[in-house]
Amino acid sequence: MNWIRLIAVILGAGVVSSLTDWLFAGDWIHRHFTYPEIWRQVDEMKAIALTSPLPFLTCGVFVYAAARLGIHTVPAALAFAGAVWMIGPLPLILTNAAFMKLHRVFVASYATGWLIKLLIVAIGVGKFLH
Repeated sequence: MNWIRLIAVILGAGVVSSLTDWLFAGDWIHRHFTYPEIWRQVDEMKAIALTSPLPFLTCGVFVYAAARLGIHTVPAALAFAGAVWMIGPLPLILTNAAFMKLHRVFVASYATGWLIKLLIVAIGVGKFLH
């Protein structure tokens, strides 16, 4: 396993997926398609600082798992990303939406954001991790 490529893919995908988090669940969506009574009234900058490393964790675990499973092509990595999305984020988001007051646009955007995050790291795995 080439550790330099692994770290480069994790960092690159982490940065790009952080931007997709902002795009798909960021300020505009948050202001227009959420219910204010469900959000905590906390220091937003502190919350952002605490959660900013999470896309890197997601990308790191995905890259490491793909490498250990021998996934080295873009189609195989994309299939793996789809499977991970259907196993984890999608059911969790839909379950939360069933029991919590979440706007449908926010739910769709959040689920789409997770899929795109996983597809971004999958493309990085398929193109650069062999």
